[in-house]
Amino acid sequence: MSAEETMVTLDARGLNCPEPVMLLHKAVAELSPGQRLLVIATDPTTQRDVPQFCRFLGHELELSEEQNDEFRYTIVKGA
Repeated sequence: MSAEETMVTLDARGLNCPEPVMLLHKAVAELSPGQRLLVIATDPTTQRDVPQFCRFLGHELELSEEQNDEFRYTIVKGA
């Protein structure tokens, strides 16, 4: 399986700012370029923080959605 086909999951449910973004930073650092990360969080501040994280660090925010009081983000690691 290539890096693009594997997806890692970061479960940040129940954590509050700044913990989800701190864990996100660590998780992305461990990925290969092009690899995908699914982030599941319950903290509403991730709606602001995750897109900014991707924009500032050059990662693609492939999906951002809210379902059942959870926020889900799919991030593709940049080069």
